Amino acid sequence: MNVKDIFLTMEYGPAPESDKNAQEFLDQHDRRFGLFINGEWTEGENHFPSLNPATGETLAQISEASTAQVEAAVAAAKSAYPSWSQLSGHERAKYLYALARQIQKHSRLFAVLETLDNGKPIRETRDIDIPLVARHFYHHAGWAQVMEQEFPNFESIGVIGQIVPWNFPLLMLSWKIAPALAMGNTLVLKPAEQTSLTALLFAEICQEIGLPKGVVNIITGHGSVGEALTLHPDVQKIAFTGSTEVGKKIRRNTAGSSKKLSLELGGKSPFIVFEDADLDSTVEGIVDAIWFNQGQVCCAGSRLLVQESIAEKFYAKIKNRIQKLVLGSPLDKGIDMGALVSEEQWNTVNGFVERAKAEGLEYWQVENCPTKGCYFPPTLFPYVSPASEIAQEEIFGPVLVGMTFRSHQEAIKLANNTRYGLAASLWTENINLALDVAPQIKAGTVWINTTNVFDAASGFGGYRESGFGREGGKEGLYEYIKPKSIKSSTGFTIHNKEVNLRSYIDRTPKMYIGGKQARPDSGYSIKVSNPAGQTVGEVGEGTRKDIRNAVEAAHAQSGWAGMTGHARAQVLYFIAENLSARAEEFEQRLVEASGYSGKDAKLEVEKSLERIFTYAAYADKFDGRVHSTTSRHVTIAMHEPVGILGVVCPKEYPLLGMISLVLPAIAMGNRVIVLPSETSPLSTTDFYQILDTSDVPGGTVNIITGDHKSLTTELAKHFDVDGIWYFSDKQNAETLEKLAADSMKRTWIESEYDWLQNPLQKVFLRKATEVKNIWIPYGA
Repeated sequence: MNVKDIFLTMEYGPAPESDKNAQEFLDQHDRRFGLFINGEWTEGENHFPSLNPATGETLAQISEASTAQVEAAVAAAKSAYPSWSQLSGHERAKYLYALARQIQKHSRLFAVLETLDNGKPIRETRDIDIPLVARHFYHHAGWAQVMEQEFPNFESIGVIGQIVPWNFPLLMLSWKIAPALAMGNTLVLKPAEQTSLTALLFAEICQEIGLPKGVVNIITGHGSVGEALTLHPDVQKIAFTGSTEVGKKIRRNTAGSSKKLSLELGGKSPFIVFEDADLDSTVEGIVDAIWFNQGQVCCAGSRLLVQESIAEKFYAKIKNRIQKLVLGSPLDKGIDMGALVSEEQWNTVNGFVERAKAEGLEYWQVENCPTKGCYFPPTLFPYVSPASEIAQEEIFGPVLVGMTFRSHQEAIKLANNTRYGLAASLWTENINLALDVAPQIKAGTVWINTTNVFDAASGFGGYRESGFGREGGKEGLYEYIKPKSIKSSTGFTIHNKEVNLRSYIDRTPKMYIGGKQARPDSGYSIKVSNPAGQTVGEVGEGTRKDIRNAVEAAHAQSGWAGMTGHARAQVLYFIAENLSARAEEFEQRLVEASGYSGKDAKLEVEKSLERIFTYAAYADKFDGRVHSTTSRHVTIAMHEPVGILGVVCPKEYPLLGMISLVLPAIAMGNRVIVLPSETSPLSTTDFYQILDTSDVPGGTVNIITGDHKSLTTELAKHFDVDGIWYFSDKQNAETLEKLAADSMKRTWIESEYDWLQNPLQKVFLRKATEVKNIWIPYGA
């Protein structure tokens, strides 16, 4: 077939990309690669093949890092850290700029090598992946330049361990390395064993630009290499992109180590089509959502939710469109889909499909699929139950499952009917409908009338079991910095002398659940004594049942999050007003129960009032931002509440500590389960009387007294608790983090803090929010 015939018939015509330069690059290394440690190449003791998934041919032999070589890489990064972190932002920016320029200069080599190693079409590596890689280094060169101005009270973390997946090998490398270097960290990166070649080419570029030795170290190997990296005591942070299963394992392995974690994990993203959508454009969106990169995308729109009134028509359009998809050599610029990354991945995808067929589900597959290589045909299951395995589990292949809905509220419920929360795509011509639905979907990114759009200026990351932390944007930089060292409060002088206790009719504080006082389920009470040993009261002994009841009450109180920031602020100011009216009573409680002097008690109450005013002020002022992305989108970074937070208060500062934790959480719209100070809980149980008279909706704040260890364990195990702030005994931290891994809930663990000065007040607000990026197209 000649060119004229192709133009006349518009049939497929091959357009092969030459792999000559990539093959020469491999030959220059004798198709055998070592490890990049301390700026030098080190040969591994053992090697394994890197295969071309489209042909099965061996491209090169890759080194398997030994335990000693992992140690050497971390030691090199640790040694390089002091000088690299002390470089000016401008000096680091110059290195990042140089990396971006070199990537652009060698863009075709990177693109072809990525296609050979991964199996994705050359059009995708050439036109999407590699330009985005360069964009990330350019963008973060800018952040390095302005770090001191934008993050004046923060500093770099130290040695970062980074583990990237095989679906976007070089792009994921750039997402991790660029912000880490910009903020002054050094790093050890492990690429996926299936796709190491572009990372090793990147290491050569680091040498070419003269990057100081040890700043970037790249070690290759299988999962055991990554595990050794995550367990290393000199690694201060782990950044991981991969499966939820492995993410949970990393979370458990690092529990109690004080390592910072960012985890970008699996997804089962909804692709929602409303009846007024432009269906032809939406079909093209479906192609990009699930058949881009052979469906091997964590945020792939693999769950199609289509309005019932247009379902038949829309499914027919999809079937007609995917008949025209061309599968073939990834180096052919005219094909739409390449090969899956490996035979193992092909077997995984095929297993899901065969089990779905065995269930009797209706399906449709493209027939023209190459038989040699790891090719899998585009597959559609149009009518699937929401409870089906293929509707709930991440397949990570070119398999689309469909469901129908009638109303937009039903669509939201179906979209959120998943343990994941990475991304979503909405298709409608009604912008009001889109902006109503987008904030209600539990996902870190929501695209409107587009899908799979990324940019270095916009953060990306998930909710729920899709992980936590963000990559990209200003929000992503916080993953690579920490607050500068802050000393904890010296504390008030605690007096052990007996005090004259006020005479009360017996008053045993109850739990506070759903806006009502509730007796402890155990039927037991705990004696509360002051430092002099005097009994000052009793509180209920909380149990698992009390935690369950409190979580149910918090879950039922969804209205608090839906209130405007201004409305929440008015309630918080009312709390301050009512506490002020009873200030002397709370001061006396601190004197009697906590051993304070009158002067110190007065100061703690005054600071508590000030703290309430601070977070009332921020309730409608802790704004998101509009990102400056490169496409024609208004990309809105919205702050949303995390959800239900467990708040475990410190023993010291029984009133101020509790208020400093609870107020920022509820100011941002969260509901909380509060465990008061173990030694002085009475200030908190007195406080629920303030809540009762301050228009705080029932279930917003719930208070359970008792043993922190056992109650925190129940909070950590509860799947409807979204996060835990733990400021009590650090010895329980490891157990807490291990249990929290099962549901991937966020944890924040600190054992010391300056409660009087509260230097990290905005950190509390960031911890109380998730960042959702909504991409809204504009222009004709």
